[in-house]
Amino acid sequence: MNEFKRFEDRLAGLIESLSPSGRRRLSAELAKRLRQSQQRRVMAQKAPDGTPYAPRQQQSARKKTGRVKRKMFAKLITSRFLHIRASPEQASMEFYGGKSTENRQCASVRSVGRKPERR
Repeated sequence: MNEFKRFEDRLAGLIESLSPSGRRRLSAELAKRLRQSQQRRVMAQKAPDGTPYAPRQQQSARKKTGRVKRKMFAKLITSRFLHIRASPEQASMEFYGGKSTENRQCASVRSVGRKPERR
């Protein structure tokens, strides 16, 4: 980590020299780029570590038969579900589930590696 110490000090000095509105704009730009990279990753059906997603589970006999050909999480990468927030101190990206939290929980398991909640 010592090789990055000089870089971190230099970067911290540059960030502190910015005005609060400049830091907020920088945070917003970083959050926007983070969201774009996450969207590309989800479109490629890859986990954060680069491994491909597990295939969809088979449907039971009572449910619709046939194979689902759509990619998983196609709607989750839209700006409706994938929100960014920026302030002078931080930038963040969050999945919002809309009416239910099921989408958000599923996205958290896939993107961050959280354990799924059991009912």
